Amino acid sequence: MTSPATPAIAHTAAAPLDGLCLEASGPPGPADGLVAGHLRLLGAVGDERSGSHVRLRGAEFSGVTARTSWGDTAVDEPTAQAATGVMAVHGRRDGDPRGLAVDYTATVTGVLAVQALLAGLLAQARGGGVSDAEVTAERAGLLAVSQYLAAAGAEESEAAEVAPGGPPFTSADGIVFELETLDPGAWAAFWRALDAPQDAIRRGWRPFQFRYATACAPFPRSLHDSTRAAAWELIREAARSSGVEVCPLRSLAERAAEYDGAPPWRLTPHPASYSGATAGEADAPLAGVTVLEAGRRIQAPLTAHLLGLLGAEVVRIEPPGGDPLRGMPPACSGVSARWLALNRGKKAVEVDIKSPADRERLRAMAAQADVFLHNWAPGKAAELGLDHEHLATANPALVYAYTSGWADRLPGAPMGTDFMVQARTGVGEAARPADEPPAPSLMTLLDVLGGLTGAEAVLAGLLLRQRTGAGVRVDSSLLGAADVLTAAARARAAQGLDPRRPAGFRRPLPTADGWIALPDRSAVPYDVRGLPTAQALERLRGDGLSAVPVVTDLAGLLSTGSISRDAHGAPAVPAPWRFA
Repeated sequence: MTSPATPAIAHTAAAPLDGLCLEASGPPGPADGLVAGHLRLLGAVGDERSGSHVRLRGAEFSGVTARTSWGDTAVDEPTAQAATGVMAVHGRRDGDPRGLAVDYTATVTGVLAVQALLAGLLAQARGGGVSDAEVTAERAGLLAVSQYLAAAGAEESEAAEVAPGGPPFTSADGIVFELETLDPGAWAAFWRALDAPQDAIRRGWRPFQFRYATACAPFPRSLHDSTRAAAWELIREAARSSGVEVCPLRSLAERAAEYDGAPPWRLTPHPASYSGATAGEADAPLAGVTVLEAGRRIQAPLTAHLLGLLGAEVVRIEPPGGDPLRGMPPACSGVSARWLALNRGKKAVEVDIKSPADRERLRAMAAQADVFLHNWAPGKAAELGLDHEHLATANPALVYAYTSGWADRLPGAPMGTDFMVQARTGVGEAARPADEPPAPSLMTLLDVLGGLTGAEAVLAGLLLRQRTGAGVRVDSSLLGAADVLTAAARARAAQGLDPRRPAGFRRPLPTADGWIALPDRSAVPYDVRGLPTAQALERLRGDGLSAVPVVTDLAGLLSTGSISRDAHGAPAVPAPWRFA
């Protein structure tokens, strides 16, 4: 809850960082350009220099510095992916560890660095003493795989088989497409319309349903055969009649042609009378801030989780009987390990949003909160009378945050889920090198990055409110996350260049008993397939190559000193920032 103890800083800022100057120094770091670019979008000014140390300063602030690095083991993007399990999770669909051709850990690191700077400024504005923050790509990578890591350390086995396989599908006329439905009845009706075998339809639902959790979907091959025997128009008609959604994989060139240049979030201030708040006795940047979260699945819950790690009190709004995902296997002490990775430490209140009385109770709770966050389906909040204008009437200083799929930027877009947004925006092409067919990663790349950009947007909204006294609506989306992730590849496509990385790019090398990864632009002058991993690493490092072993079993990360266990015994990755 907010406190009227300290007046807000009087300012007429139109953007959160208006009047602030950014300065960069030090050696190159992960995602230098992303950090500076996002800070400029938020109103900061500064020169074009880049570096791993970024400082924001202004007349109203003593200054905050964020330092980024690769970490203790990694030296660049592929070695960070190898060391944190990203290669292992992304490679599950194919059966071997695979490197993402996009700079995923660097992108996550950059967004976390912007978060750290915004949180530090907000802490200073509220009387706190934060002046320095550190983010490493290794911690960023652990955060990105935290759900998979939690499942690997649970006392039960996975919810579905972890084995190679999964979408996308291909039609008889060569259209490669993604398919999405949350309804088993719609799933069955779609495949029946394509004359798929009944046993395959039945056996395919569970791996398809849990592909978000396992990063693979080993369903029967006959389902792929069924789409390969059907023309695209027949597949579209089967989708329309059954209620499932299908989306052809789009290229980066197509995305570049329609790209509107919009930032990954939108902040809309509104008149308010916000009296400000102190940070309280704790040093955490968001101490004393209350967040109401009505989130489903990954995107919004992760946004709230990050705000909680920064010190906010997060109150999770759950349906009567509690969030059904609490029981999703594998469990630790009877609670889903994967659910805990996103929701540990949150308070929970059961609210039936279908009940007028409970909706009124939720409005009363929002009237006392700083942030209301949700990722309901488009139009749902307005239908319930819980949209921005409804809640701002009782709480004009509210930061109202909506983390969506498409942010209303693409008319006619399909269901806004991770894999459908990947398919629609060219991520499937950007994530794989030229000798691999384009395919969305079954690691939830955009749900995670969407949660991160959502937290970035909320922090920007809180800072703008603190500086101006105005409440803010902040909108972020999976589309915005996709555009951030594919920025470099999309720019190459827009210039008419080949946006895809060359064959074999970031593919780890097999050894006699495992895998190793080398930095970009490194080449091995000899065959290491007959050498044990330890011996191969010793030889390569002796030749001056910074090779690292590829983590293939996430359970192996649990013995590292950075992974702890929560009260339920579930693995917990460290907070991605260190503040001082």
